[in-house]
Amino acid sequence: MPSAVRIYFLFIMPIIYSTYKPPFYLRNGHVSTILPSMFRKVNGVEYTRERIVTPDDDFLDIDWIKKGNKRLVLVLHGLEGNSQRHYVKGIAKHFSANYWDVAAWNARSCSGEMNKQPRLYHHGDVADVATTIDYIIDTNDYKEIALVGFSMGGAMVLNYISESSVKLPALISKAVVISPPVEVGDSAIQLEKASMTFYRKRFLDKLKEKMKLKALMHPTIIKVGGIDAITAFADFDVRYTVPLHNFDTTEAFYKNATSKHQLGNINIPTLLLISKDDPFMPPSCYPLKEAENHPNLYLELTDRGGHVGFPIKNHQHSWMEIRALEFIEKII
Repeated sequence: MPSAVRIYFLFIMPIIYSTYKPPFYLRNGHVSTILPSMFRKVNGVEYTRERIVTPDDDFLDIDWIKKGNKRLVLVLHGLEGNSQRHYVKGIAKHFSANYWDVAAWNARSCSGEMNKQPRLYHHGDVADVATTIDYIIDTNDYKEIALVGFSMGGAMVLNYISESSVKLPALISKAVVISPPVEVGDSAIQLEKASMTFYRKRFLDKLKEKMKLKALMHPTIIKVGGIDAITAFADFDVRYTVPLHNFDTTEAFYKNATSKHQLGNINIPTLLLISKDDPFMPPSCYPLKEAENHPNLYLELTDRGGHVGFPIKNHQHSWMEIRALEFIEKII
């Protein structure tokens, strides 16, 4: 491993205090978050797309890199992301080069084609994750499947592997979640801060445009009058997320989307990689107590790195994808 990315740890198992350090010019949580998102390019990733039909007559698109390997990594993107985002392609390229097949998942409405049903997706969307994994297992011959999720995708992975009603397939061996909001309601409140205006507006603008398209498809169900006046996630959730996903209240939605209260159910080795300077994370999103004596939950805290950032000097890579492969192949 190049010296620029060689990492050493102090262990208080299974909490890992990492000595990862970004380049000196990226030692700021907002800078580490924004610059890779806007400027990092990952070349040489070529996908083959496959469409899955869901039980409610909708679809999910998977973008594959298949090279005949018996190991697969399933990658889940963040809020309003997709398989083309730099962090997904970075994981795909790195794992593919190390003898893993790759399935890059696109949530409903995120693959470039609007899904058919009125609903979109959310942090607690365990059913769509299960549909995808069941399909992959039924139609392929893998011996091992690892899960990697970013931000919202990380929350989805945690909900899937910790939900007591889900019988985890035996092929699911390990998981890595990067910058996951384990308390979704508190994370939504965090995004309402003035310092988060850039991120909040960027997410909401994309979501509002999707609802306008949905209103054309489902005019009797979705109304968009006054939608441009929405400036808070809570208002968007009350008007759209809650009713379209059959929740009674915002509180019920946030409880469903939050994984923190059920992390104790995780029974496969799982790495939570979170930076202390992540601008999206309130204190409740650092599950120190839950990880302290957990045999399978490895909480790794970095001093720097931002949200889904973790840049290194070699901008063709990010430390998060190097660390993800290292954990999955070696556990530590």
